[in-house]
Amino acid sequence: MADYDVVIIGAGLAGLTAGFTAARHGLRVGLVDRMGSGGQILNVDRLEGLPGFPEGVAGYEFGPILQEQAETAGVEFILDTVVGIEVEGDDRIVHGTEGDLQTTTVIVATGSSFRTLGIPGEARFVGHGVSNCASCDGPFFGGDRVAVVGGGDSAIEEAEVLTGHVDQVLVFNRGETFSAQQALVDCLADKSNVELYHNSEVTEIVGEDTVTAVRVHNILTGETRDEAVAGVFVFIGLEPNTHYLNGLVDLDSGGHVVTDLMMQTSVAGIFAAGDIRQGSVSLLPSVMGDGATAAVAAYRYIRGL
Repeated sequence: MADYDVVIIGAGLAGLTAGFTAARHGLRVGLVDRMGSGGQILNVDRLEGLPGFPEGVAGYEFGPILQEQAETAGVEFILDTVVGIEVEGDDRIVHGTEGDLQTTTVIVATGSSFRTLGIPGEARFVGHGVSNCASCDGPFFGGDRVAVVGGGDSAIEEAEVLTGHVDQVLVFNRGETFSAQQALVDCLADKSNVELYHNSEVTEIVGEDTVTAVRVHNILTGETRDEAVAGVFVFIGLEPNTHYLNGLVDLDSGGHVVTDLMMQTSVAGIFAAGDIRQGSVSLLPSVMGDGATAAVAAYRYIRGL
């Protein structure tokens, strides 16, 4: 008999929702994560657009609420790093650095990591002026001028957070318009200490021991200039964390897991939920919906064996 009915990999919103949904269906659930519960939302100053929270809620508050709900339902939390999954008949073996877990079904919900610019100076200054978390690192730049690179929801939301900590925020967007929700753009544009630059590509991060400037290329005019900043916050999209799934399930060209409407992957008994999967809109309610759907699909799969 397998150790678990379902092992969930990843303790973000999708994984936590899948966990308590599966447990409420009477399944034995193990939830594995290398960092603990909450995922990237723990670094978000305020989550907007969640049903039931009209004023928003801090990520570090919402994550523990979901963890408590999962634990109360009977989910067992396991701290480990998953390195692979193996299929053995009706069982699936989840290989971790600390040991193996035998289960009937698997839900992969390991989410995504921040995409990097891949420009000179970026890797060198991580932790010394380059960051992906405004609420974590913004307070260290009080009175300074900082840059935000990106034009999507995350970039605009994090830029708005930074306006409360720093002297001035410069937002550099490669496109002609922002891809973020208009409500977020309008909120940021109302701030007096923000400058917005379109058609602007950051090509280098400059400094000695810490960041002192960004080199910016104007895509339309071809002009290159340096803008003095003390910090650079990069939000240009996400890369799915699917390296441990290579050769096991079908992935699209971007590395996202291909699933059907019930979150079933190309391998029976293995499901995917959240922004790790192809076609995810990556909004919080949809990510949580993915988790619930995957849990119900796993329950139905087990009943069918």
